[in-house]
Amino acid sequence: MVKKISVIFSILCALVLFFSCAKQENKDLSPVERIKSSGKIILGTSADYPPYEFHALIDGKDTIVGFDVAIAKEIAKDLGVELEIKDMSFDGLLAALVSGNVDMVIAGMTPDEERRQSVDFSDIYYSAIHGAVIRKADMDKYGKDPASLADKMIGAQKGAIQVNIAKQQIKNVPEAELDNNHSQIKELGTLPDLIMEVKNNKIEAVIAELPVAEAYVKANPDLAVAEYSFTDDAGGSSVAVKKNSPDLVEAINKTIARLQAEDKISEFVGEANMLADAQ
Repeated sequence: MVKKISVIFSILCALVLFFSCAKQENKDLSPVERIKSSGKIILGTSADYPPYEFHALIDGKDTIVGFDVAIAKEIAKDLGVELEIKDMSFDGLLAALVSGNVDMVIAGMTPDEERRQSVDFSDIYYSAIHGAVIRKADMDKYGKDPASLADKMIGAQKGAIQVNIAKQQIKNVPEAELDNNHSQIKELGTLPDLIMEVKNNKIEAVIAELPVAEAYVKANPDLAVAEYSFTDDAGGSSVAVKKNSPDLVEAINKTIARLQAEDKISEFVGEANMLADAQ
């Protein structure tokens, strides 16, 4: 019996040593080496943002699609790995990246200075302007001039660049006060919830990227996109990766450069818009 226990103990020790070594070896790998070793790259996204990323029925199956997803597939293909997608609230994406639950975030995310403090970004892959979704019946009231919303309750997706656009370009909040919550800006985790707030007369407008705003309006005939638009200084959307991942940033930038040279991103945007219209 003692001999049997000794053998079992030796096996357990060997297993602990094996897994410890494997864990240390994996820790020593660069991000790209680790991804290739695992055979997959994990994408974090928030699939409520057509045409960037959204849910669609494909062959009767709920599938996450969109031009961000198409770009992610190209990144995975160039790395020679499979793509795994994790769908979550937008304001939880960077935490998932920092904790290692996802390898990259592609979600129409703007590489602003605050985000750059905790993660690294690729080159810009898409630049968009921003619009306001309002009730169609209120076009004359809120659809001609953003100043008409200066003292009204409006909405923006929590954690998104549109919150600061609303603060600066509609509410005229000084830059020194941008980190403070605004009593007339409702921040929710998903755009469908914000769209429902407009439809139910809880808020007067939702600020969103223009292609996204147009997609929601097409699906909701009682809504409209205001005639004015907004820009942001950060310059567009980038892929976010964990801090200090230069080889992964380089690999992603190579894919982005290839797609831009082949004019593939514009093609992906068009395909995603058509798919969103069909839902």
